[in-house]
Amino acid sequence: MFRIASSRLSSRAASSVSSTASFLASLTAKPSPVSLTPLAATSFRSYGNGLELDKSMANPDAINMINYALNHARTDKSFGSYGLGLLVLKHCLTIELTEGKDPKNENSKGIALLAMSTLEYERGEYDIALEKLQSIHELTNAYLGVRVAALEAEAGLYLELGQDDKASAIADKCVEVVEKQKTDDDDEDFKALILRAKALKGLIELVKGSIESGTAALSYGEFLYLKQNYSMAKEVYTSVLKGASDIKKFGNPYLGACNMNLEGLMMGALCSLGQLETYQGNYGNAEKALTQALTLAEETYGEKHPKVGVVLTSIALMYRRRAMEERTSSLMVQEGLYRKVIDILKVTETESEGSAPVVERSDIAAIARGGYAEVLSVQENRKSEGEKLKKLAETIWKNRRLTLDEALLDLESSKISIIDPRISRIL
Repeated sequence: MFRIASSRLSSRAASSVSSTASFLASLTAKPSPVSLTPLAATSFRSYGNGLELDKSMANPDAINMINYALNHARTDKSFGSYGLGLLVLKHCLTIELTEGKDPKNENSKGIALLAMSTLEYERGEYDIALEKLQSIHELTNAYLGVRVAALEAEAGLYLELGQDDKASAIADKCVEVVEKQKTDDDDEDFKALILRAKALKGLIELVKGSIESGTAALSYGEFLYLKQNYSMAKEVYTSVLKGASDIKKFGNPYLGACNMNLEGLMMGALCSLGQLETYQGNYGNAEKALTQALTLAEETYGEKHPKVGVVLTSIALMYRRRAMEERTSSLMVQEGLYRKVIDILKVTETESEGSAPVVERSDIAAIARGGYAEVLSVQENRKSEGEKLKKLAETIWKNRRLTLDEALLDLESSKISIIDPRISRIL
């Protein structure tokens, strides 16, 4: 999370800062300082350059407002707190620090729009979030990484919504935008951003069921995992977490939004690491990583947010696999977790007439239904209920590479699967 920005902002432009300070002071009586320090040099950068913006490339007072808005929106995750956070960001877009064609101002405006799209996404306003992201494409004087972040987030949203063709088109556009800016093969920014654009295409290929190629950062870790290169995948996840933690600690603006923001990156790495440890039978390590992912999801989005349901599904599958391998019983734990997921995702437990129902996050909803069905089926007095629920799960299962049973971590299956909580899909 971002720290609360002080309402007594220092500034180089006295008139702008005076109005900004007055505006923020009117919103809170308990300001606290923001910390902005130089870039961290970590091993993560070899996998994920181009993820952050040096503070010298944007107006620090605009960054302060953005950080304050994000932090305030997440204080109690209510309609009012999100509304106030968005109000701060709207004000940020009206001051001279974000106006005009100056690159520094366009960077500031772009970061503010990324933040607005994130808050709209977190409260379920996907159309508005997409609108904010699309408006960033017009900031042609902004740092290229800002526009790449917008395209990445746009594709990530379409993936979560199950609109894979739109996501693929956006990923192609992202590569095209970066390649048009190429000036030198040795340019570090270009190499970092083209890697990020190709990582986005790689993620979409994984969603489509292809595991024959992989690229950078978290998507690369998922690729290695699915190829069963567990040691390298673990190294990637650990590096991602270290680098992401340093970005969060040192305060440079992270270039990401919506389900591809910094919290999403960290949650994704933790969840993936927990699933990897599950496959290797290291259940203590798995539980630790997945619990950290759950805590981050609850702190960022709230206990009833769909992201929490996605992480809980991974935890339920961990308990399921452990019980099967160790020949123990955890039926009550599994049932409680699956029921909570079904409640959070608002998955209907009744059969609909006609064609298969349209269900949001259908991968996760089907796994929760299918897992719950198995728990019921082993109980003689609830067996028929379980069989009915399993059929319902099958009606909404759409994965191209895996059967539902394979996704439920069948010990006899040779196929590996992984839940990506960023996009609420199973790869």
